[in-house]
Amino acid sequence: MGIRALAWTAVSSAAMTLASLAAAADAPAAATPAVATAAPLSPDNPFAAPSTLPYGMPDFKRIKDSDFLPAFEAGMAEQLREVKAITDNPAPPSFENTTLALERSGALLTRVKETFTNLNASNSDDALDKLDAEIQPRLAAHKDAINLDPALFARVDRLYQDRKHLLLDPESFQLMLRQHHIMVAAGAQLPEAAKAKLRACNTEIAELMARFRLNLLKANNDSAVVVDDVTQLEGMTPAEITAAADAATQRGLKGKWLLVLTNTTTQPFLAELRDRAVRERLYHAVVNRGVGGPDDTTGTISKLLRVRAERAKILGFPNHAAAMLAEETAGTPAAVDAMLRELTPPVRAAAMREQAALQQFIDKQAAANGAQPVQLQPWDWDFYAAQLRKASYDYDDAEAAPYFELNHVLQDGVFYAAHELYGLSFRERTDLPVYQPDVRVFEVFDADNKPLALFLADYFARSNKQGGAWMDNFVDQSHLLGTLPVIVNNLNVPKPPPGEPVLLSFDDVSGMFHEFGHALHGMLSNVQYRSLSGTNTPNDFVEYPSQFNEMWAREPAVLAHYAHHYQTGAPIPTELFNKIMAAQNFNQGYGYMERLEASWIDMALHEVGPDKVPAAKDIAAFESAALRKAGLEMAAVPPRYHASYFRHIFGDEYSAGYYAYIWAEVLARDTGEWMHQHGGLTRANGAVLRDKILSRGRTREPQELFRDFYGRDPQVGPLLDYYGLGPKKP
Repeated sequence: MGIRALAWTAVSSAAMTLASLAAAADAPAAATPAVATAAPLSPDNPFAAPSTLPYGMPDFKRIKDSDFLPAFEAGMAEQLREVKAITDNPAPPSFENTTLALERSGALLTRVKETFTNLNASNSDDALDKLDAEIQPRLAAHKDAINLDPALFARVDRLYQDRKHLLLDPESFQLMLRQHHIMVAAGAQLPEAAKAKLRACNTEIAELMARFRLNLLKANNDSAVVVDDVTQLEGMTPAEITAAADAATQRGLKGKWLLVLTNTTTQPFLAELRDRAVRERLYHAVVNRGVGGPDDTTGTISKLLRVRAERAKILGFPNHAAAMLAEETAGTPAAVDAMLRELTPPVRAAAMREQAALQQFIDKQAAANGAQPVQLQPWDWDFYAAQLRKASYDYDDAEAAPYFELNHVLQDGVFYAAHELYGLSFRERTDLPVYQPDVRVFEVFDADNKPLALFLADYFARSNKQGGAWMDNFVDQSHLLGTLPVIVNNLNVPKPPPGEPVLLSFDDVSGMFHEFGHALHGMLSNVQYRSLSGTNTPNDFVEYPSQFNEMWAREPAVLAHYAHHYQTGAPIPTELFNKIMAAQNFNQGYGYMERLEASWIDMALHEVGPDKVPAAKDIAAFESAALRKAGLEMAAVPPRYHASYFRHIFGDEYSAGYYAYIWAEVLARDTGEWMHQHGGLTRANGAVLRDKILSRGRTREPQELFRDFYGRDPQVGPLLDYYGLGPKKP
């Protein structure tokens, strides 16, 4: 999935009643003035002071659900007092009494917000979900109270106007510029009447996003496919069948089997289930979730699109996409559209070749069995693609899984690559409290054995954990604040029964490397100011280090180091290794097509004005029209997400931003090519990337950092070559 800590919105991940959400939504949202007089936080509250644990890691043993709300209220009140002290200062604005004071403000709120955001995503419960719905509108109002404060902006703007005379170091200059830009983008220069409308929009957006997250969670749970006859699960592994039976039993369906849905359109079981009718049921359950019924999300989506468009208009932009992209590396919707159009022809051509090859395979298979061939449908693609890959390369994931045991991948793959490139070492800590027994903690040391960070690995799926994979911070790096990073990686690997190994697919392996790329971006941060550190960069740059780090999963020197049989310790056979490498570019037209489709849907939905937003009943038709116009609509290749379950853009902070994965991967594959041109996995290459990119956060604008590293603007050729989608080379 990527990174989550990009904005003020926390993610909800467990059920609460619609009545509770409605009650929270009806409560007064603009509670900031009342919060300013909130009671002092009890010294017994674990957020009242910085944690005394190493690196300021939250003391999870002390934290109770009931601690969060008073800490939020006290944190907001404290920051408002700190801001008032800035605006009441009779001295003329200076970097120290305005910029630096604002950067230091909100320490308590930051502590509680980062912990709440992480726990509500990975270890939630009804109380945290209810608080999420209540607190998000209040946080939005609090943010507006600061960004739209005319007295504060007057001081920030005074420094900005005098910027040429401030004689600041480059990083401090960037901090001053960012503070001014953020307030302008938030509407600080608007007249008071417009600010009032903006505040109302921001509050409603926060409420609607919370409502979407709740309804999507319920839709995911309610749309799970119930199977009555175990013979219909033929093709699934015994462990998967047992897990499906356990899932059914947990929901009071003893004697049945439950296929639980993952976030995306494509489901893992679609590649395994031999019963075509069950595959079709599963596919329709996925694409119809959130459409109609008690879990409907489309009404919320339509309202959210309208309010986002209205907010953009208030801010002087033609649409939400233009407003959002002004903050991104891409800059404008036109730049994103141009990049997507450049990729569309080769990707569509590859997907069509793959579709023809699959249909031919189906026809030959039917002829050999004396059966009637079927017309390839979306619920068939993964099933027959797995067979064709095995026939073409004599390889399937089950054959390789014994060589991808989770701990070997982590220690001898992910950590090994980080050691070879950056000199890092990792020592497991079992003395620190965790929020779930499965969470592992590693202390990270630099090449000189200097403490660098804490890394938490939370890899197993749980019923109270949101789907997907992501990285986040519990503590950010900052020389000013004297803090080193505490970082967590989350996956959703099914936990096997006790005593059985955790064997991964190669996709899972790539996911581990991806998320650890985000972790490295946070760990290696070496900046003065928290707001510029680590992954505090635009979405279309923040995915760059993570997607670059994926390359080491398939790098021969790294793969050979971690791919050892979990029982015998034998290295992966050369023949199997070669099969894995040869099979990597198989079906990549499909894989990239579904991402392009989702990116186009996101952009199309957010490039309309408030009077052009589709009604709830018209959203599906709007999607189809957008894909046809882009030349991307293919019946057999559905988008990775349809709007009704597109959490990235309606529940998280990636609206008009899903393209970021593709945009950033252009940078990542350029960087991979640079690495190979300069000798591959070497400490010298890692030092260059660390110095130019990974340690810099947003101390310079991302496009400047990349040009300084690479020497030119990025190009799409290496990305196409990486997936075998480019023109054939002689």
